[in-house]
Amino acid sequence: MSIRVRMTVLAVTGLLVAGCTSGGDGVGSGSTTAAPSATGPTAPPTTDAKPSAAAPPPALPASLTGQRLGWKRCEAPSGGTRPGPEWRCTTVKVPLDHAKPEGATIPVALIRKKAGDERARIGSLLFNFGGPGASGVEILPQAAAEYAKLGERYDLVGFDPRGVGRSAGVVCRDDAEQAASEASLDLTPDTAAEEAAYLADNTAFGAGCARRSATVLPHTTTTATARDLDLVRQVLGDDELHYFGMSYGTQLGGTYAHLYPSRVGRLVFDAVVDPTADSTGHARHQTIGFQRALDNYLKSTGEAPKAGSERIARLLRKLDREPLAVGDRRLTEGLALTGIAVTLYGQANWPLLTQALQEAERGRGEALLALADAYNDRDAEGHYATQSHSQRAISCADSSERPTAAQAKALVPEFRGLSPVFGTFLAWDTAGWCANWPVKGERKTPEASAPGAAPILVVGTTGDPATPYEGAEKMAKELGDGVGVLVTNEGEGHGAYGTSPCVTRTVDAYFLDGKVPAYGMTCSSGTARSGA
Repeated sequence: MSIRVRMTVLAVTGLLVAGCTSGGDGVGSGSTTAAPSATGPTAPPTTDAKPSAAAPPPALPASLTGQRLGWKRCEAPSGGTRPGPEWRCTTVKVPLDHAKPEGATIPVALIRKKAGDERARIGSLLFNFGGPGASGVEILPQAAAEYAKLGERYDLVGFDPRGVGRSAGVVCRDDAEQAASEASLDLTPDTAAEEAAYLADNTAFGAGCARRSATVLPHTTTTATARDLDLVRQVLGDDELHYFGMSYGTQLGGTYAHLYPSRVGRLVFDAVVDPTADSTGHARHQTIGFQRALDNYLKSTGEAPKAGSERIARLLRKLDREPLAVGDRRLTEGLALTGIAVTLYGQANWPLLTQALQEAERGRGEALLALADAYNDRDAEGHYATQSHSQRAISCADSSERPTAAQAKALVPEFRGLSPVFGTFLAWDTAGWCANWPVKGERKTPEASAPGAAPILVVGTTGDPATPYEGAEKMAKELGDGVGVLVTNEGEGHGAYGTSPCVTRTVDAYFLDGKVPAYGMTCSSGTARSGA
């Protein structure tokens, strides 16, 4: 769940994903999704081949900046539907290592739908749906109806960041390995044996990434992706970047603004990652955020939050001892926790949570397992997508922190006090996610200061479980005076655009007409009121 969380729109067994930072995604470090094995270099990756965010890399050669893009009809994603003929796809070559721009390159996959009104066209609008690890090439056509108004005056452009999907996507495990881990691993270990198995599984996951994706693994940092983004901007022919980042996409946007403040056009960050928090801080924020969302859900049902949380915690403890059989599978504590968490991403999902909890308390785990499978990208045939592989590769390349098991264990009492439902899992996840990761991380926290940049809208939702509202306040402050413009959405869910009419109107007016709202503007029940 932490910066490895996804912006989700849940429809029974389907999710539209996007992203968050250092703690666990889905059910966390021990339960990442997987895909079929891929062959690749077997040598472990090097760990010293990343340029610093503070040190500009050498200039890019004309062979990269002068690329001519060959747009063509898009192919269908694996297991998905081919985008309509209005969508076109291509790839941009970017340096594998921006410190060596004349060296090897990797592809970055793009998808585009041209502006409906060519005469009123503003430019390209690039999207990142979070994760990290969400495929913009797959998501944007599915979500395009939400951005139809913006698509009248912008070319809508999605991309797979490096290490994701069709952009040299990282692969770490096959389906059988993932299924075995998911079925057996205890994500809240209670004994020395469970602790050892938990850490061993996470170490094995990283080793699998090193075997299958050795070449790209050291180069999956957000800094490198931000540099790719600027090359994409240039190749698309835009003088400035216009960008809509959600969840983890706000971290990418903040990194871009820091690196290229003079090239900031119109940027919007929705469901904002706190750029000042380290891995433990993110886990703590999410423990508070998910419990806050759960409390709000329980209040909506008429149940006292304390009593309701303890009821759910009892169910989880029971599943820890005795998982529920669901056909030839089992609903474990970890999978149940994932099924609960995913419904908290949007208030429209709350009835699903009520149904799933009632069924589980009666001994039936089908509903919670289906919710967990949807979040973990597991299809009906038992095939797992690779978003969480990319998610962990990017997160662990970014963060230099590697909390130990002892440090995680020491957090358990505090985190459990913050949330009897999510606390123990998120405490342990601080150590599990990047345990013995084969690549060194770049830094402790990202840099987002962008002095001199044009105003950037920073939208925070008060009931956001995955990227709590406080992160938006921190991002607006870090971007700097006159740059970060805070917009508060009083509501529930991970992200506000498309669910809050007030936020949607405000963002559209900014993107289409350049209207910058007053700092601290608040949207409540669909209406706006000025900030202080």
